Amino acid sequence: MPEFVVDNTMKLLNEQKKAMNGSKVLLMGVAYKKDIDDMRESPALKVIEHLEKNGAEVIYNDPYVPEFKHNGKEYISVEWEKAIDDADIVLITTDHSCYNYEEMVKRAKIFYDTRNASKDVKNNREKIHKL
Repeated sequence: MPEFVVDNTMKLLNEQKKAMNGSKVLLMGVAYKKDIDDMRESPALKVIEHLEKNGAEVIYNDPYVPEFKHNGKEYISVEWEKAIDDADIVLITTDHSCYNYEEMVKRAKIFYDTRNASKDVKNNREKIHKL
């Protein structure tokens, strides 16, 4: 599934005339499932690996996982409210209850929801892409 998500991310960026290489991806949630701090077997780790292998700059936010190390690299959670405007795409990988999906959809250049977390968000743009 991580490869599928990364392929779709690449397609969504390409539709906007943007290459994966050099794009800034804001990953929302790295925990294994919503509202917990357990990262064991989290598919987000594989997604990060594949995104970075394709040249993307990955930043993340997770209120339950403030920092982690993976493959010798240290990652620190950013404040999504500050980072979202500079991100080329926002990718929901863990659907934490505390996230303001309406605000994310409104502000994201591209919003890719792999968890159907934004199902209740009303918007007038064809911006929400779901898995």
